[in-house]
Amino acid sequence: MSEGDRRTRLLQLAAGAAFLGLAVVLVLIVVATSSGGDGGDTKLEGVAEVNRALQGIPQHAMVLGDPQAPVELAEFADLQCPYCKAFTEEVLPPVVENQVKKGEVKVSFRNFTVIGEQSTPAGAAALAAGAQGRGWNFVELFYRNQGAEDSGYADDEFLEAIAKGAGVKDISRWNKERQKITADVEATTAEAKELGFTGTPSLAIRGRGTDGLEPIDTPGSTGDLEAALEAAA
Repeated sequence: MSEGDRRTRLLQLAAGAAFLGLAVVLVLIVVATSSGGDGGDTKLEGVAEVNRALQGIPQHAMVLGDPQAPVELAEFADLQCPYCKAFTEEVLPPVVENQVKKGEVKVSFRNFTVIGEQSTPAGAAALAAGAQGRGWNFVELFYRNQGAEDSGYADDEFLEAIAKGAGVKDISRWNKERQKITADVEATTAEAKELGFTGTPSLAIRGRGTDGLEPIDTPGSTGDLEAALEAAA
């Protein structure tokens, strides 16, 4: 087996070991996180917590972390997806706190709209926030206040409340830009399909140990995700 094949196999094994347990783990997380409130309104929760957790971490468009980090974790997600919320709130934070803050890993958020009509404007709103350096604040705050799946909550009023809570300074600019960039949301959705993804969240990794951007099974725990990132490095 060549070194490239060996590394690819390591990536597959690192993430694949948790795949069978993923559905059970995420269902339990979704049930637990959804039981605390209805969400989906403009009385936001978690504003201070999100902004504090991301404080000091570089953001460039929808990339969180040092743009020169040797490993990239690409998360293809739909902001209305409860499993994306669970992954971002339960599995990803230790990686952000450690590898991302150390400059070893950067995380890129890419829209993969699969839930409903409001997913595209929500994704565009996140990109417009990213243009002002607050994209990840928008994403994480949206998840903290996510309503029932495809229930119509993600309207203009809700999106603007999220943008303000995320610290977007120029709301007028944000409003104008989000109307014009739906094509970017459609482009990353197409990219996800080209990679063979059929649901959210879906992950891909790029590093010295990968052949470009390589899809992996969505890890069910932080440990499995860290193993995949280590293999990619």
